[in-house]
Amino acid sequence: MTTPATPGPLAGPMMGPMAGPLVHDRKTSAGSLTDVRGVYIDGAWHEPEHGWFEDRCATTGETISDVPNASPDQVGAAVAAARKAADTGDWPSADPAFRSRCLSQLAQALEDARHELVALGRVEWGCTADEDRQQIDAPAMMAMGGSQMALAPIEEALAAGGATGKVLVRHEPVGVVSVLTPWNFPHTLNLMKLAPALAAGNTVVLKPSPLAPLVGLAVADLADRCTDLPPGVLNVVSTEGLEASQVLVTDPRVDMVSFTGATATGRQIMSMAGETLKRLLLELGGKSATVVLDGTDLDALLPRLLYDGCTFHAGQACILRSRLLVPRPLLDATVTGLADLARAVVVGDPLDPATQMGPLISTDQAARVAGLVDRARQEGAVVAAGGSAPRGLEGTSFFAPTVLSGVDPRSEIAQSEVFGPVLCVVPYDEIDDAVALANDSAYGLAGSVWGPDDEVALAVARRMRTGQVEVNGTGLGGSPFGGFKQSGFGREGGLIGLRSYTETKAIGFPA
Repeated sequence: MTTPATPGPLAGPMMGPMAGPLVHDRKTSAGSLTDVRGVYIDGAWHEPEHGWFEDRCATTGETISDVPNASPDQVGAAVAAARKAADTGDWPSADPAFRSRCLSQLAQALEDARHELVALGRVEWGCTADEDRQQIDAPAMMAMGGSQMALAPIEEALAAGGATGKVLVRHEPVGVVSVLTPWNFPHTLNLMKLAPALAAGNTVVLKPSPLAPLVGLAVADLADRCTDLPPGVLNVVSTEGLEASQVLVTDPRVDMVSFTGATATGRQIMSMAGETLKRLLLELGGKSATVVLDGTDLDALLPRLLYDGCTFHAGQACILRSRLLVPRPLLDATVTGLADLARAVVVGDPLDPATQMGPLISTDQAARVAGLVDRARQEGAVVAAGGSAPRGLEGTSFFAPTVLSGVDPRSEIAQSEVFGPVLCVVPYDEIDDAVALANDSAYGLAGSVWGPDDEVALAVARRMRTGQVEVNGTGLGGSPFGGFKQSGFGREGGLIGLRSYTETKAIGFPA
């Protein structure tokens, strides 16, 4: 996941439970990207063999489009098309300038379609205006970054050389890559994976989440109409069937699986892919910590802490810093300040520009978050703000920004990924205690440290067992992204991310 930007100033108290009335014509709001032609295989659109399923609006639960439900055989056909393009097509060995041009064309198409993608994001997965940079603009930049990475040298001479000659190191495409993406940042994660996989010369079968499939199909449409990608290089299949999805993990013609999603699903993928020893890139769950050091100016920092740890995309982000560790003398002021800010957040319809935090993806997810908070109460946690749906929105997909104190660091709420707007504030006594608490997790995806002395904060960051750490808000754009421990393995982003989609070959060559 991309790192959230610093939020703008928080608005004043809400006028009622939401920013404004729900807009009911969601299909019209989402524009032409809801007009789906089928699944995209080998450069053509095909009627789904298992019919169509409903894609529902995150805000209202209304149907916004029917989505093609590919059969296992159709997913296999997509794999076959990708395999043929990898084995006998020109893409893997194409002039890098050609691959670069195709990705540049895709980037331009995404930029040109920005207005429609914004509208789709508001309706399909609840993207708010505050998130457009991460959720709408970043994917186009990722495609352009892929265009640049396609020009990276694929061969280099090893400095030491061989005993009788020189050694060449080549970075060759893995082959066929299946890409499986989640619903929380569907557009961003689609391009985070597609851009480097294609830039490296691979062919791809993308399966978007059945809870947010339209934007993946939209990318196929833009690639079909606006780029010179050869048939079979990019295939996009939507399905709600487990058997069809499993084809992308078990089919021996697939060389690599790139997956972002829940850790439990990642374990299943790892087990199934092991039968054919597929290459894996797994970006899984997180329960990240922010460490605030003594002497930090909390008054200025609290809005950022609430955004990074609670309200960013309604808490539905794997990098959410949902455990806030503060010196014990600062605990009461921190909790009080965060609770006041949380109650002032404008929760509402993403179509309303006043909205600061939108819905969760579904009523089921909201109920899951409510259950976790209720159990935390029973275990002794104190709800300083939120803790339930906003007033008047009970039974919907909305959940109020929630600040908890009195949390046992070993409790379920402190150890499990909530995927909702819930921030746990935990005190510590010494820096060693803070580091131990930060590392006391099965996960290790992200984190941050704030303190008056950069070098002291950096020393803490170096001790944290996690894939990315921000020190005093320093951004991580373009850096390798991935996790330690049960947050997965492999890295995305930049040249290291490009190399994740390649095999390394060494060649001894006479001098």
